[in-house]
Amino acid sequence: MSKLIFINLPVADLPRATAFYEAVGARKNPQFSDHTGSCLVFSDTIHAMLLTHEKFRQFTTKQIADAHMSAEVLICISADSRADVDAVVEKATRAGGAADPTPTQDFGFMYGRSFEDLDGHIWEIMWMDAEAASKACQKEGATQ
Repeated sequence: MSKLIFINLPVADLPRATAFYEAVGARKNPQFSDHTGSCLVFSDTIHAMLLTHEKFRQFTTKQIADAHMSAEVLICISADSRADVDAVVEKATRAGGAADPTPTQDFGFMYGRSFEDLDGHIWEIMWMDAEAASKACQKEGATQ
């Protein structure tokens, strides 16, 4: 059985955050959504649970980080092509997010950009040519 990943993110405004992620390309799963949280599906195995601060506090006694002021995590998700990387970042920007809060990565065989959501959470979008990456790693290992 495949493992599933559920990324739990605290959000200040659940309806706005939900609309943002739908604009980026995620699909809301109403079966696991209510007034305290939205389940956003990126793929069969990757889901983001957007939780109100009140709901998020039920899972931890730690203070909720202000992601606009400090980095609590960098979430990376793959894309099918370089063009898809740019398209996702463009969608995030049009939906009110900030483009490229982290440096763009372009190594030829690997290309990545990022966006910051409405609550300051950083998502990296990465495309990689696995065969070219493997060759580059083998070459790097041979020179050391």
